[in-house]
Amino acid sequence: MSRTEEAPSGSREGWWARLTRSRSEEEAAHLQQLARQEADPQAQPICACVPGESVVVRGIVRSVVTPPAGASPAVEIELDDGSGSLRVIWLGRRRIPGVDAGRSMVVRGRLTCHTDHPTIYNPRYELKPLAG
Repeated sequence: MSRTEEAPSGSREGWWARLTRSRSEEEAAHLQQLARQEADPQAQPICACVPGESVVVRGIVRSVVTPPAGASPAVEIELDDGSGSLRVIWLGRRRIPGVDAGRSMVVRGRLTCHTDHPTIYNPRYELKPLAG
């Protein structure tokens, strides 16, 4: 009996897709699955956000950047929901307690695209419980 006969219908394709997927594709699929499980009725996918509009997005903080001591205070994060990512910047702050890499959060604000990367300045935010 070959392996294809032992496997249930469709599982070979699922296995092959998981094997050939890159790590970033795997993480994106995981984030999209989390978003479906923790559905926030107001949140929209980052890829569907329109510059100039008020948006509500939910995602995982990928990175947190703070400028050196001599520079203007600001906290910058990259928020990723699996469909895309955007930059969130709080001006006038050096640190925001609870906003760390790996944290899930909901962000509300106006999306700008003055650069190549979509950005929200000084948004309202809601920290979500850590997974696991």
